Amino acid sequence: MTFITNNFAWSPRTIAELYRARWAVESLFKELKQTLQLTDFVGYNEKAVRWQVWTGLLVHLLLRFLKHVSKWGLSFSRLAGTVRAAVWAKIDLLNALQLYGTAGGHQSGVIAEKQLCFKGFEPSSSWPVG
Repeated sequence: MTFITNNFAWSPRTIAELYRARWAVESLFKELKQTLQLTDFVGYNEKAVRWQVWTGLLVHLLLRFLKHVSKWGLSFSRLAGTVRAAVWAKIDLLNALQLYGTAGGHQSGVIAEKQLCFKGFEPSSSWPVG
């Protein structure tokens, strides 16, 4: 990798570490924008916006904690979507997240000799012609 800088006093390792740290910050902001979805505000005065941003950050922190506790191995956006879908259901969320995606081995599809369809929706090739 080639890094361009005008600070010749720092070592190349320091410059590379700064880029790596900057990339981590950029990834965090991308994650925040995807999960917090702060595009539509309920209120637009300063206090309302602050409350909504702080609430979003708190939700993000709770999701991060849930990811850590459940040992979630998939993407953070999938975790946020799964929690968002299950938030109204009365389930043990931690148990559900630990079991997510752990169904049995891959099962291959069975090829049917005759195409299955609802009565009245059979393929037109089986209709009598003439």
